[in-house]
Amino acid sequence: MPPIIDHIDAPKRKFSSRQRNWLIVIAAVVVIFILARVALSYWLDLLWFSSLGYSEIFWRTLGLEAAVFTVFAAATFLILFFALKAIRHSQQANLPRAREIMLQGGRTLNISIDPVLRIATWIVSLLAAFVSGTSMLSDWPTFALFLNAPRTTTVTDPIFGRPLSFFLFTLPALQTVVDWLLTLSIIIGIAAFIVTAIAGSARAMSKEPLRNSAPLWRPASLALAFFLLVLAANTWLSRFQALLEHHTIFDGANYTDVHITLPGLLFVCAALVLGALLAAFNAARKASGRGVLFAAAPAIVTYILVAVVGSYVSSFIVKPNELDRETPFIANNIQMTRSAFGLDRFQQREFPAETNVAATDPTNNQATLDNIRLWDWHALQDTLRQVQEIRTYYDFPDIDIDRYSFNGNTREVMLAARELNVDKLPDSSRNWINEKLIYTHGYGVTMNPVNGFTPEGLPTLYLSNMPVQSTIQGLTVTRPEIYFGQQTDTDVYVKTKQKEFDYPQGQNNTLTSYEGTGGIVIGSLMRRILLAFQLDDLGKLPFSDDVTPDSRLLMRRNIRARVAALAPFLTYDHDPYIVVGDDGRLSWIIDAYTTTDSYPDSTHYAQGHNDDGETQSINSMRNSVKVVIDAYNGTTTFYVFDPTDPILNAWRGIFPALFRDASQMPADLRRHIRYPEDFFKLQSEVYGLYHMTDPEVFFNKEDVWTVATETSSDENGQQVSVPMTPNFVLMKLPGEATDEFVEILPFTPANRNNLIGWIAGRCDGANYGTSIVYDFPKTRLVDGPQQIEARIDQNAQLSGQLTLWNQQGSHVRRGSLLVIPSGRALLYAEPIYLQAQQSPMPELRIVVLALQDRLAYGPTFASALASLYNGTQSSLTASAEAPQQAPSQQATPATAATSAPASTDANALIAQASRDFDDYQRLTAQGKLSEAGQKLDDLKRTLDQLNAQHK
Repeated sequence: MPPIIDHIDAPKRKFSSRQRNWLIVIAAVVVIFILARVALSYWLDLLWFSSLGYSEIFWRTLGLEAAVFTVFAAATFLILFFALKAIRHSQQANLPRAREIMLQGGRTLNISIDPVLRIATWIVSLLAAFVSGTSMLSDWPTFALFLNAPRTTTVTDPIFGRPLSFFLFTLPALQTVVDWLLTLSIIIGIAAFIVTAIAGSARAMSKEPLRNSAPLWRPASLALAFFLLVLAANTWLSRFQALLEHHTIFDGANYTDVHITLPGLLFVCAALVLGALLAAFNAARKASGRGVLFAAAPAIVTYILVAVVGSYVSSFIVKPNELDRETPFIANNIQMTRSAFGLDRFQQREFPAETNVAATDPTNNQATLDNIRLWDWHALQDTLRQVQEIRTYYDFPDIDIDRYSFNGNTREVMLAARELNVDKLPDSSRNWINEKLIYTHGYGVTMNPVNGFTPEGLPTLYLSNMPVQSTIQGLTVTRPEIYFGQQTDTDVYVKTKQKEFDYPQGQNNTLTSYEGTGGIVIGSLMRRILLAFQLDDLGKLPFSDDVTPDSRLLMRRNIRARVAALAPFLTYDHDPYIVVGDDGRLSWIIDAYTTTDSYPDSTHYAQGHNDDGETQSINSMRNSVKVVIDAYNGTTTFYVFDPTDPILNAWRGIFPALFRDASQMPADLRRHIRYPEDFFKLQSEVYGLYHMTDPEVFFNKEDVWTVATETSSDENGQQVSVPMTPNFVLMKLPGEATDEFVEILPFTPANRNNLIGWIAGRCDGANYGTSIVYDFPKTRLVDGPQQIEARIDQNAQLSGQLTLWNQQGSHVRRGSLLVIPSGRALLYAEPIYLQAQQSPMPELRIVVLALQDRLAYGPTFASALASLYNGTQSSLTASAEAPQQAPSQQATPATAATSAPASTDANALIAQASRDFDDYQRLTAQGKLSEAGQKLDDLKRTLDQLNAQHK
């Protein structure tokens, strides 16, 4: 190859041999450091996957990534190298091997253009190959799914008749390849025009006869031909994207798409192919610039015509007759959306929503009444943090609702895992030994019935304290240590010489050592150094005498991060829940979903966030997997609960060792699976619109449902209106023979407060995963939560009491209003708590129960239930305790008044009332809410006597 620069009349400065050697050494060190860091990262991942028994997943993923990188890097290099080489050779005659260029000062530079282009060809091709291969790494799931996708699916799209697998697997793969080719065609086009410009300038300055030069526009014509062919393929694929587009009324293909746009795009494809042929013909002949412009003209004209005709049809044919024109396409959207979100598997039943007490049928719905949840989970969480955290570094990050059987009876309970939060350790204890070796795990769980209260207003605990104490025979926790949880965000070393903190006991601490099989073995000194280097722990780990070769590293202990690292292609529910197994071990269960935005003719909904924090838009979701994580060992198992899911089946083909059949889940864990909350919420949102299966009703939005709202208390005690969240209930569904654990959510008509229906997601046995929709009569109004809340606020005694409590150092905290079907009626229940401003521990003070035409309340559930069923006057005193007490036996205000200290002197009564009120304020400020409540009752009795004297 001739030198690039033949001669330049100027002083030259050269690097010395020593300087060049140093630059080479520095560059080599930097490259080796980067490669070593990457290799160590992969090595640590391999150790972690192997510790869980999933090394096959690591190697499979690595192999797929390597294959994608190799294929696209090699293909990019070959295509670009030979294309750029052909462009350079096509202009060889127009690019003299050497030209003399005059510089300032009269100096001259002789440069050969061909060697520059030759080097540029190699550099551009290699750089583009690396960038292309690297950028395509993130798309390896697209190609893996395409290669392992099930080719037979029962669902086909209504427009093209293509199987669902085409849209889920084939179309994304084809679109990715076409996008890649489109990028290459743009690079080739840019190179062709650059070389053409250089050749044109060189030829304009040359005295060489024109007849001996190569056609100037040949490379540009060939590049344009390639670009138009790729653009034709992209246009052909874009036809299928019409089934994924959003329109004002519905998603999917509409009238204009089917009758104008889709056929028109075929003409655009033909015009693009014709343009490619014209460009190739132009390259074979004179290759003029005019020929290049003429080759692109047919596609541009055709596309403009299609756009103009489509706009005309949409504005003057469809809009004036929109319902008639769009009806079949609305029907397509309804059918496909219901299928995509599983609504076609909903059962529908009528619910009479009667209003009388007898309709609640208490005899046959005793389990429902026995398990009405009076503990609002926010209130319970605050209470547990006061009475069960024991130490400041413990926390209860979440409250879970589940059902357990005790002595043959099933009870609905609430569980909370006591996790250790190292961020709450005292500053004096924040050191490497404490954070990495000693404070390694949380401890135990609490369990309480959903309606169990002590006389002081605290929860009745089945499991509590440290060590864990049980009040239920047969209910034990044998492995209370929580090494893997929702707040275990740090890496720790276990099986060291340093004893681990287990739990506090009096003035002393109980210590322990990890006995599990989880984690990565530290091993030899060299392995320890490599681990320390990758974990940024070089200053401590290699020099610690407490860490031995048998010690273990526990990493990715946060259960959400753990499952995301194992199966990042799944979407996970926001609410993992803790389960106590029959053997006393603690396990976490997380629901996992397969999602897509490529389901044809289905409407898109926002759900979750991607890695960049952006809201994801999906148009299909299935709850196909349950993940179980052992809280002690970290063992993670994926169980398949929907073997018909085509996306999951494709992933099972890629990673067969990752998944197990649902039948392999242990029976004691299987009893605690539940209808996933995120899925239920999304289905409910979709159902609010897509329960309308008639296109005309859907078009007019005549019967839109929305999730009912309720009144809740914010952090400042202010009342705000919020959408209701799904509520887990142990009940007997109307029309069913046995009690079961279900997830329910009531609905109201859009912009209305009265109820229109409710959905029940079933969790038990063979009914798991099915849902029932209960429709209320449309001939009369059924009170919604906001209307019940208004009745509570309008009750004179309740309103006065709540106003009084919201003063002088305390505030009222209203729990979630529960809407519970019982028999043929709806039972409404709301707990009301009193909370001192100086103490975040709320105490239950009032239970409100209501039917459509009756409101009752009392200091306990039993008293409120007695008032509701016996028709007696509600009272805020403890006079109505027994639910079966006859009306004649109920204490009346007059009777209650006689039990107060009697005095006929009005001044004495006023003085007594003043003392009672002062005592109430003092006790409330001190957080002694139970005693304050007694003083408030004394104050009311004194005021009753004053009123009686003035009558």
